[in-house]
Formats: sequence, C-alpha cells, structure tokens
Amino acid sequence: MESTNRRNFIERTVLTGAGVGISGGVLKVFGHSAVNIGKKIGIIGLDTSHSVAFTKALNSPEVKDAYSGYKIVAAFPYGSREILSSSERIPGYTEEVKKYGVEIVNSISELLLKVDVIMLETNDGRLHLEQALQVIKSGKRMFIDKPVTASLADAIVLYEAAKKSGVPIFSSSSLRYITGMDDVLAGSIGNISGAETYSPAKLEKTHPDLFWYGIHGVETLFAAMGTGCKRVVRVGDENTDLVVGTWSDGKIGTFRGIRKGKADYGGTVFGDKGIKILGSYAGYNPLLEQIIHFFETGISPVKPEETLEILAFMEGADLSKANNGASVELDAVWKMALGKVSGLPER
Repeated sequence: MESTNRRNFIERTVLTGAGVGISGGVLKVFGHSAVNIGKKIGIIGLDTSHSVAFTKALNSPEVKDAYSGYKIVAAFPYGSREILSSSERIPGYTEEVKKYGVEIVNSISELLLKVDVIMLETNDGRLHLEQALQVIKSGKRMFIDKPVTASLADAIVLYEAAKKSGVPIFSSSSLRYITGMDDVLAGSIGNISGAETYSPAKLEKTHPDLFWYGIHGVETLFAAMGTGCKRVVRVGDENTDLVVGTWSDGKIGTFRGIRKGKADYGGTVFGDKGIKILGSYAGYNPLLEQIIHFFETGISPVKPEETLEILAFMEGADLSKANNGASVELDAVWKMALGKVSGLPER
C-alpha cells in the first residue's frame, strides 16, 4: 500500500490549486479558458543552446505567425555564473539573440516589466527556484526547462508557491516528444507493459547525476510509462548507468545512461498488441508547440505529479548507487525530500 507521505503531500499541496485537483483519488487538470495574455516572451538564462534555438524558431522572419504570433522580445542573460561550460556561452549567445531583435536587460525584475510570459532557460537547475519565485510573484505563466529544479525538495517548494499564487507552470525535456511517442500514446501497440529508453548521461558535479543530462532519457521513459513508479535500482560504472524502475502495477521500465561510445536518444516500448522502437530525436519544435499552447491556455501538458516523480526517480537512483545497487523505495525518497522542506512561501 502506498505510503501516506507522498499521497498526503500531493493532495495537500501540489494538486489542490493552480489548476489541479484531486477527485476520487485521480488527478484532474481543471480547464483554464483561453485568455488574451499577450504574445511577448521573456527568456531567463542565455547559458544554454535552447535559448538560441527557441529564439531562432520564434523570431526568424520566415516564421511569421507560425507560433500564434509569439515572439521573444527580451532576455536576462544569467544564467549560471559558476558552471564554466555554461557561463562561457553567455557572451556569444547574447550576441546571437540580439540579431533577432531581443533586448538584453539587467535583471529579472526589469524583464518582467517588458514581457507577458516567461521561458526559464537557465542551465543551472540550482538557480531555478530563486528565479522562478520572482516570476511566480508577478503572476506570469512560465515554462521551466529541464531540470525543473536541482532537487526534489526545491521542486516541492516551487510547485507549492505556484499553487498558492494560482500561476500555471510547465516543465519538460524535448525528448518527451521523441519520434514515435505520439503513436504509442495513441494506442498503436495497445496497453503498455514496459519500456526501455536511453540517452547521453554526462555528469556535472554541481547536480545529482541524472539531473544534468540523463533526465532526457528518463523523461522519455516517463512519457511512455506514466506515473506510479514504486522503487528503483541503479547499477553501472563511470561509463554507463542502468536504472530499473518497478511500477505499482508490476510494469518494469529501464533507463540506460551513456557516457562512453556512441551516444544517442531512443528506446523501445512494449505493449500487448505490439512493440514500438522509438525514432530519432525530433528537435525542439514539438516541445515549442506545446509551450505555446500552454501559454495560450494555462494548462500544462505534463501533470505536476509526473514531473515530481521524475525527480524522485532520479534521486532514488542516486541513493541506490550510494548503497551499492540496493533497491530504493520512492516513498522513502519523498519522505527525505519533505524533511528538507521548511518555510514554504507564505500565501
């Protein structure tokens, strides 16, 4: 039987406001009527190639109104100041987005005065909570690039703040929309019985192992499997990770993280009517389409409890590694994270 730690938290906080709620124990996203919130997008963080890719996609002259007229009009460059591989990109990426008419501002507060919605792109997930809270206070809808935060505890605080303020937020890796996933979710292979996914899994010492890059393949796994993972086991070495998750209905999902040799994105999903080999990485546009729809409607394509469970899965994998591959219950991960949370933002 599921521990009350995770269930009580979800019912008490994340799922009882800001467009989400529990009915009969099942998560429902309450409909938000489309509102004219404006089309001006602001970016926080020019330390990732995602910022440049989104700017080119939305602001290129040939695009015109392909994305419902949304344009990136301003950006605050920072962004990581401590992770060299990220911070050294900022000057070049700043100049790149300026070519597309993006104004560079000196603070998040200045940015919020100029835009209608936000893309939080900072590569350093440790900064996301602090930066996101400023946006939430403004009431603006926000997409948060992966990872939503660098810890489950921070994510709990973030979602609680968004809930209390009634501010819709959405977070996802673009690998959720890998080629072939639409067919799987549309029922092409029947009921899903399991999945195995893989992706590069480069490490960054400032982040829990899978949070930095392995999250891409983990997101693909959860896109296929959905929520309900109960326990994880992680084995591997400096070149490879293998994380095995057991879901509450007995389904098995695995993620393989690659750090040596040919690295790519993909996977296989197993169903009672067929087996689907996922195709190539589909680029940023499928995610960008979801982001724009989210800005228009205020409805996140990914439910809060799924994003939180992805973080719990990755933290559980780290605990398993630290304990020589021992099985780790995700309820224990939730209990540890909730123990770290104090002083939730006031209503």
